[in-house]
Amino acid sequence: MLLGFATAVCLMLIIEGMMPFLAPARWKQLLASLGQLTDRQVRLSGLASMLIGTACLYLLR
Repeated sequence: MLLGFATAVCLMLIIEGMMPFLAPARWKQLLASLGQLTDRQVRLSGLASMLIGTACLYLLR
């Protein structure tokens, strides 16, 4: 169980690091635009991300 969680965290870090590595200027623009969103918009995008991730895990297993 712990190994699976650690693997998931490592993969998340790899994926999260791709954008700033491949397109740093675009990544900075994205972060600046995120600062202009309301808390509700950020929460909804987080919820959507979690639901999509859960659905993908369900389909893969």
